[in-house]
Amino acid sequence: MAPNDSAGRRRTARYAVPVAVAGVAAATIGLVPALAASGDPELPGITAQQLVEKIAASDVQQLSGTVKVTTDLGLPSLAGLGGDLGGGKGAEGDGIGKLLELASGTHTLRVAADGPDKQRLTVVDAASAEYSLVRNGKDVWAYDGASKEAVHSTEPGSGSGKGAEGGAAGPSELPATPKDLADQALKAVDATTSVTVDGTARIAGRDAYQLVIKPRQSGSTIGSIKVAVDADNGVPLKFTLTPSGGGKAAIDAGFTKVDFAKPDASTFDFTPPKGVKVTEEPAEAPGKVPGGVPGGFADKAPGKVPGGAPGAPEEFEGLNVIGEGWTSIARFTGPGGGIPSGAPSGSAAEAPSGAPAEAQKFLDALGDKVTGTFGSGTVFKSRLVNALLTDDGKVYVGAVTPEALVDAANGKK
Repeated sequence: MAPNDSAGRRRTARYAVPVAVAGVAAATIGLVPALAASGDPELPGITAQQLVEKIAASDVQQLSGTVKVTTDLGLPSLAGLGGDLGGGKGAEGDGIGKLLELASGTHTLRVAADGPDKQRLTVVDAASAEYSLVRNGKDVWAYDGASKEAVHSTEPGSGSGKGAEGGAAGPSELPATPKDLADQALKAVDATTSVTVDGTARIAGRDAYQLVIKPRQSGSTIGSIKVAVDADNGVPLKFTLTPSGGGKAAIDAGFTKVDFAKPDASTFDFTPPKGVKVTEEPAEAPGKVPGGVPGGFADKAPGKVPGGAPGAPEEFEGLNVIGEGWTSIARFTGPGGGIPSGAPSGSAAEAPSGAPAEAQKFLDALGDKVTGTFGSGTVFKSRLVNALLTDDGKVYVGAVTPEALVDAANGKK
C-alpha cells in the first residue's frame, strides 16, 4: 500500500457517510410520485387490506405523464457538488450530482414506460439543461445536456415481467415510480405498523383512495406516509411522507398529469445531439447505473440498511441490524477506520482534498459531535435518515432520531 493510501481511505470514509445519507434520501425520494388535487370523490368502501391487495395486483404496463417532486429533507443544497459526489467530472459525476439534486427543492419530471424494457425519465427543470435516462431494449442512455456528455451501455433484456410501474429508467436499483416507493413502504408493514384508509382524493384527474401508513413505535423520524392509489387500476399516484417532528412534508411527490395509454414508440428513441461526447460503458458494469448512479447493497446479507441505502461502498464490513421495524438501525464498520486526526478545528468532517467549498459546507451543515460510553463521534443529520460515525470507525444509520443512534452505540438498544 502506498504511504498516502491509508489517509486517503480515511478521508473517503468520512466523506462517504454523509454522502450515503444523501443517497438514502435520494433513493427514498425515488424519481416519480405528488401534487394536491381538488375535490374528494365518492367511491365504494374499501378496507386497508383490500387496498394493499389492489396495489399488489396492479399490473400496469404502459404510462406517460408529468411529475412534480418537492422535498425538504433538512439538507443543504446539493447543487454544485456534481462531479465530486460522483467521484469525478464528466457524465458519470454529473449524473449522480443531478440525481442527488432531487434531494432538495422542487423539480419537474417527464416519465414514460412501455413494459419492463422501455422507459424514459427526463428532468425538465427550467433552470437547467435536459438530463435524461432512457432504456430502449438493450440500449441504456444517460444524457446530460449541461455538460454535453452521454453514457451508453448495452444490457440484456430485463425479462423481469415487471410492469411499467415496477421498472425503472435504468437497472432496477433506481426507484422510478410511486409504486416503487409504496412497495418499499409496504415492506415495513408488520406488528409495528398502523395501516388505514383515510378518505379519497382527486389526483391528476383520477379518482384515488388514500392509504395511510404510520409507525406504532416511538423514536422513528417518520411520522406518516400517505399513498394516493388509483381507484381503477391500483397504481399509486401520489406519495407524501411527513416527519415525526412535524412541519411540512419531507417528500411530496406525484403525478400532475398521467395517461395509461401506450406511449408512441419514438418516445424511447435516443440519438446523441451533434457535438455530444459519448462514453461507452461495459455491459452490466457492476454497481453502476449509466450516468454515475451507484448501485445499492440493500439486499446483501446479513441484514438490510433501513430504506435500502444505495451507493454504500462494498468496503463497509460487518453489516448488522439492531432492533426491528421502523426503529431498526444498521451497524457496520466503515473503510479505513475512524475519523482522521487532521480534521479542521470545529469541523464535523473533512472533505477530500480538492473538493469544492460547497462540499465542506455540506459536511459542516450535517454533522454534530456527540459523546457517550462508546466514546465520541459525529452525527450526520437529515429530517428522515440520520447516521452516527464513531471516531473508531463504526457507523450506525437509520430513520431514527440521533438519540436513538447514540443509545444503540452505547449498547442500550
